[in-house]
Amino acid sequence: MPRKPLKPCRHPGCPELTAGLYCMEHEKMHRNDRKTSSGRGYDSRWKKARRQFIKIHPLCECCKKQGKFVKASVVDHVVPHRGDEKLFWDESNWQALCKNCHDSKTMTEDRYQEYHY
Repeated sequence: MPRKPLKPCRHPGCPELTAGLYCMEHEKMHRNDRKTSSGRGYDSRWKKARRQFIKIHPLCECCKKQGKFVKASVVDHVVPHRGDEKLFWDESNWQALCKNCHDSKTMTEDRYQEYHY
């Protein structure tokens, strides 16, 4: 039975070919050891801060730029914090978004921003 062709490692800038998502060198780095949401900082303190921020900023920033008035439901980190607690709690790095805009931003912009290890 024929095997699938090898494809480039998904780690930015790595030219190695692999059958999986990452080459052996980068697999450990990208292993799905993701913490729970509360382990990543989204705990009761965050929920309280989020609630207060949404109360002050009730409309989606992205939709407002397009002339639409849509209720915000998510507090987005403009620059992904990637575990940096200082950046996580920096309110100047927060923006109110609706779920659609947040999901779109996360799947396009945020996933391709450089990881800092």
